[in-house]
Amino acid sequence: MDKIQWRKELKKVLLSMGKEERKAKSKAVSNLLFQTDEWKTADCFGITVSRGFELDTSYIIDQAWREGKTVAVPKCYSKNKQMEFREIRSFEELENVYMDLYEPKLEVTSRVVASQMNMIIVPGLVFDREGYRIGYGGGYFDRYLQTYFGSKLSLAYTLQTTTSVPHENFDIPVDKIITEDGRFK
Repeated sequence: MDKIQWRKELKKVLLSMGKEERKAKSKAVSNLLFQTDEWKTADCFGITVSRGFELDTSYIIDQAWREGKTVAVPKCYSKNKQMEFREIRSFEELENVYMDLYEPKLEVTSRVVASQMNMIIVPGLVFDREGYRIGYGGGYFDRYLQTYFGSKLSLAYTLQTTTSVPHENFDIPVDKIITEDGRFK
């Protein structure tokens, strides 16, 4: 399958998951993340705010705040296909933008530069054993990761993993993938 087919298929699979199954698996993945050295040593990290069909990241964000970690969420600029991370201290500092994405409000958040983050949790639809992923097709993370040198993790349901996915020379693999069944990579 090519990337377009992978995206279509995985979105369909994710949308078919029940609410309770999604909740249970999201909590399981989150709890495994909290046991990693990357989590324990990160005082500032980047993460997306999940949409309804994705692995729920709200547990992770809440836990980070309880532990006093700095939570940075991406703000995308579609005009030049770039993004930056901005610190949020509550969910009220987010606004619903295009495609049901929640991003930081510029007027109440401050920019976090790549060198401040110990870890970025990289989103995607499907992941392979080498750490390559197929994202949503905008290329924002691949561009950002070219200048980011900290830990790169992805969180996924086991059903989002496969042996191999198509990737380009500019695609940057993640260092570790965690599913509800444990470490995939």
